Amino acid sequence: MLKDCIAASQKRMMEQLSNFYTGNGIQVYFKDQLIDDKLDVEKIVSKFERVVPQHLLEEVEMIIIGHFDEFEDRNLTAFYKDGALHISNMIMDERGLLTDMIHETAHACETAYGQQIYADGKIKDEFLRKRLYLYDTLWKMGFKAPKSVFLDAEYDQEFDDFLFKDVGYAKLSNIVGGMFISAYAPTSLREYFATGFAEFYLHPNDHTNLKHLGPVLYEKIMLLHNLDKSD
Repeated sequence: MLKDCIAASQKRMMEQLSNFYTGNGIQVYFKDQLIDDKLDVEKIVSKFERVVPQHLLEEVEMIIIGHFDEFEDRNLTAFYKDGALHISNMIMDERGLLTDMIHETAHACETAYGQQIYADGKIKDEFLRKRLYLYDTLWKMGFKAPKSVFLDAEYDQEFDDFLFKDVGYAKLSNIVGGMFISAYAPTSLREYFATGFAEFYLHPNDHTNLKHLGPVLYEKIMLLHNLDKSD
């Protein structure tokens, strides 16, 4: 009994030491402890808040670190839902943790700024032009899927599986170089936006690559970046 009380007390103490609020009022909650307990999460979150403008963080209320069933179901390490960034506790490096936070913040921005991002159809047109080129390239390599799925900008589980399992991200990374930011970017229009958003803020002083790969995507992110300055 005494042993259980001590263990429970230690657990409460660990939670009190681990969970915190950021300067912008975002709650960081550890559902599960990080596998690599040497990672300085407060330092990483502080950098996250420095590089992403405050007006683009308005939809983010919490960062929850832990394991979730969605990670297994869709082979993810992070997702955004109901005002919270859900980040895997299995991530082993600072860069990975920061990248996932920024990437999922892009999906939060879609909630607040969806009209500005997608209403004129320009970013969708840029994305689908690349999808068609990818379709032709993969077809010639023997990776065949219906053209119609390449023309559907929404997320589709079967298409995701086709890219991830049939083609494979290692091979796909070589194929999409010079066209997409990463092998994950062709998955859907939303992921095209989110990977570009992450690229923009991971390299705040050099957007050369993003401008080259997705000029419309870059312009949209720059528009969001400057929104607060125009108010």
